[in-house]
Amino acid sequence: MAAIDSAQPKLPLSGDSDKHEPGSWDPALLASLGLTLLSRPADAEQDELLRRAADGLRQQLAGNIVTYVVNRNLNVSNHCIKHCSFCAFRRDAGDPGAYWLSEADLQQKAAEALEAGATELCIQGGLNPAATVAGSQLAYAERLLGLLQQAAPGLHLHAFSPQELLYFAQHDRLPLARLQAAGLGSVPGTAAEVLSEPVRQVLCPEKLTAREWVAEMLQVHQHGLPATSTLMAGHIESPADVVAHLLTLVAVQRYAWQHQRQGFTEFVLLPFVGASAPAALRSRVQRDQPDPAAMLRLTAQARLLLGPWFRFHQPSWVKLTLPGATEALRWGCNDLGGTLMEEHITTMAGASGGTRQSPQALEAAAQRLGRPVRRRTTLYGAVA
Repeated sequence: MAAIDSAQPKLPLSGDSDKHEPGSWDPALLASLGLTLLSRPADAEQDELLRRAADGLRQQLAGNIVTYVVNRNLNVSNHCIKHCSFCAFRRDAGDPGAYWLSEADLQQKAAEALEAGATELCIQGGLNPAATVAGSQLAYAERLLGLLQQAAPGLHLHAFSPQELLYFAQHDRLPLARLQAAGLGSVPGTAAEVLSEPVRQVLCPEKLTAREWVAEMLQVHQHGLPATSTLMAGHIESPADVVAHLLTLVAVQRYAWQHQRQGFTEFVLLPFVGASAPAALRSRVQRDQPDPAAMLRLTAQARLLLGPWFRFHQPSWVKLTLPGATEALRWGCNDLGGTLMEEHITTMAGASGGTRQSPQALEAAAQRLGRPVRRRTTLYGAVA
């Protein structure tokens, strides 16, 4: 297999890359490049060349500044009708460990976030069949957004994964327009896991399909709502599955840009944590925590394959620990994510990264690498 070129990576593009749309692309060539890149065996010398290539592209696209957002994560409830094979978070109502935060609790947490200097609330949870107002899931979501705005006026509401949006749509029509009117500012790109049906049939056979995830994102972008994008990796996926996932993200991003929409704001790699995962998948993966070296390689590979269509890349300090996420800044990432203040989904899976970071800790992590650091908004604007 050919060695990785340590110079600027040669992406299969044409056209003016300084424009918002980088130009035409050759998906077959990109897929071939991706399979070559992801299928090669680990090798220290080649990994260093890979790291340098990804770091060079990061510098070209995003510069040297490391960014982060002060936010609070609100996992409203872990009651859920789905039974994903990787999930240690979901519970049935009445089960040990089941919870559903009250409206008063949610408002208090939102007010605390505002007081602590947060600019964002990230709101996600299980598919709770009892979370309704007058029998409507959507009306409950609208009420939730309204209550949070009352408690923390001005905070950006980053809420409801494509799975949650589809769940609302199955009960009520036109959920996005109503949610926007209620204050929804952007959408987290979770529930993607791996956009490969054979993998999804093992990981989450009850969940929305890859096609449905893409359809929801196209609707999100059509309504002018920005969204993040994710990949959950380090379990049963193959290199071909990862390449298919990344090329799907590029295709959706290109479509958004061609129609003068913002599309995806960032890419986030989410390493699989299996310490408390359901036994069947845990025994198949045979690893409780992420493989740091493999995840750093994938971080760099994703930066190269997503190319100019994804300027901002973020690791997960919850899953990798803060030292691991800091090292990812040398492998193509330019953002350290959010302070979170609390986190339940990954923590209940057995992650060792903790549930909160202070702004000072995130800034110190970037400064240890000699990189400047800046607080940002959800949509990567500067915070005064």
